[in-house]
Amino acid sequence: MRVAVAIAFVVGVYLVFEFGRIQADYNIADAIEEKQDHKTEIDGLENNIAVLKQEIALLETHRDIDQEAYKVVEGDLIELQRKIQEQRDAIAFYRGIVSPSDGGRGLRVQDFKVTKGKDERQFHMRLVLVQVMQHDRSVKGNVEFSLEGSQDGKARTYSLKDLLPTDAKSNWPFAFRYFQDFDRELILPAGFTPEKINIEVKSRTKSIASVKQSFLWETAQS
Repeated sequence: MRVAVAIAFVVGVYLVFEFGRIQADYNIADAIEEKQDHKTEIDGLENNIAVLKQEIALLETHRDIDQEAYKVVEGDLIELQRKIQEQRDAIAFYRGIVSPSDGGRGLRVQDFKVTKGKDERQFHMRLVLVQVMQHDRSVKGNVEFSLEGSQDGKARTYSLKDLLPTDAKSNWPFAFRYFQDFDRELILPAGFTPEKINIEVKSRTKSIASVKQSFLWETAQS
């Protein structure tokens, strides 16, 4: 039992180190070289998970089960599964930049998410922009944001500057070669019901087109 727990701990620590390198490294060439290594690591981790599952099954068959040992093994199993998912998400993210499934190229919105904040009218917004299959130059420009909805029974549209905290800057510049992510805090006006978000990524770089995309207002759990 101690051996299985030790193995799970060592593998978990190693994964934290490896995933941290992926998040900190913006070099796509290195990411491509490491992608196969991550797949091999995932296979090895899944084998460790199978062993841990057998440990859990064995513990459950004994009447005098050691509850503390069971919790340790189960916790290690959950943590390993979480790390594997992080590895898979990272690989999928880099694959989307290097070789997207739709074969497209240029500037695009890779991810957009809104989560609830601490207060009733407060929300956290995350935007990820990528440049796909076109990494010979950096792209620069500005993001324009608007939020459509209704207030007091009438249609209403707010710009980003109307929704930011008082000390936040309303301009939203970007400059990157591979990808860039942003976090913004929004505070909705009282009585306003949001319905649709409009994002326009305006490129100032020659030969790289701007993109425009809309999202229904949906919030995830923070």
